[in-house]
Amino acid sequence: MCIISLHVQDHPIYKLILIANRDEAYARPAESLHWWNDSPHILGGRDSLAKGTWLGITKHGYVAALTNYRNPNERKTQNFSRGDLTRTFLEKEPPVANFLSKVQTNRQQYNGFNLIVGTVDDLYYYSPQTNQQERILAGTHSLSNASLNTPWPKVTKARQQLDEYVRHTKYINKEALFQQLKDEEKASTADLPDTGVGEELEKQLSPIFIRTAQYGTRSSTVLLVTHDNQVDLTERTFKEGKFQYDTHYTFQIQAK
Repeated sequence: MCIISLHVQDHPIYKLILIANRDEAYARPAESLHWWNDSPHILGGRDSLAKGTWLGITKHGYVAALTNYRNPNERKTQNFSRGDLTRTFLEKEPPVANFLSKVQTNRQQYNGFNLIVGTVDDLYYYSPQTNQQERILAGTHSLSNASLNTPWPKVTKARQQLDEYVRHTKYINKEALFQQLKDEEKASTADLPDTGVGEELEKQLSPIFIRTAQYGTRSSTVLLVTHDNQVDLTERTFKEGKFQYDTHYTFQIQAK
């Protein structure tokens, strides 16, 4: 997943508002949002090859989300799949401090990543690039392929759009959030980050919603959790940039 925006503990109805786009090669197979057969307490999409996930939630309210860290010079094909991190957290539902301590110890086994884990009440961010973990404070945040709230054009834009909308809207319209995720405006050349992939590719990857010949946004997700623990989760699936279908679930978080 290449961009995640979230509004935490600062809305009259929702304790958590999370919206995200997953960007991936079109040819890589994946399963849409569903309750997993082998771990029936997990709701999320799933990578069909490595069996991990980019975003998921459990029936007990544990949440995990992941983005890659863009640095082509550090990629190691022999490393473990980064989706193992989110899958393991959701499967085991461990104390966050214990889990992140193990992730820190084993961080060299993975290519660069950004990780959000915790519960709907208390989320944490970890980056192996800085080897720091931090609690995500109340308010609006956005994460792409650098660090949390790094001022890339699309990160700044996504954060501002979500913040402006939720601060002035009591009754959230999911379609309005999906429209934010469908923004295909490219950044100006002068504002592009330099992550080592070249100016042309930086330009193609600069929108919130990505559409290239072989790679782009495969799905958009809107997760809403009310203060009384009602979950509303919708995933919108795309094929080469074209809408395919929505998958929608609601449930009440259960005590563990």
